[in-house]
Amino acid sequence: MNAMVTSTHPARLHLRRFPLPAGAAAVSEARAEVRAAVSAWHVPVDPHVAALLTSELVTNAVRHEADPAVTLAIKCFSGQMRVDVYDTSRAAPVPAGPPADAESGPGPTLLPAVADEWGLRHSGRKSGVLHSG
Repeated sequence: MNAMVTSTHPARLHLRRFPLPAGAAAVSEARAEVRAAVSAWHVPVDPHVAALLTSELVTNAVRHEADPAVTLAIKCFSGQMRVDVYDTSRAAPVPAGPPADAESGPGPTLLPAVADEWGLRHSGRKSGVLHSG
């Protein structure tokens, strides 16, 4: 896990951006980094929700990315946490409920439920924003 800057000043801008390992390891690494950011930066968001949001974004990027280059960016400022996942895929996630016997999660259907904002830019960035209560 990469080291993160620690601060107790809530208005301070924190930014961390790094490449993720290829494959399934990317998801657990990304979750760990987001949880560490919430803790180290004292971001007033639920770390479990932040990890869930990150899992869905990274899983989608890894699953649909031919090139293993996936990057995670975490930004925190004034009680908000923004998670961006960059890949090179031009395909947008399509909201659809998974069948009852699906082996994967609800993905794009879940994101609006856990993020205050979420979206996709065709630059390859998928993102979600969490705000403090």
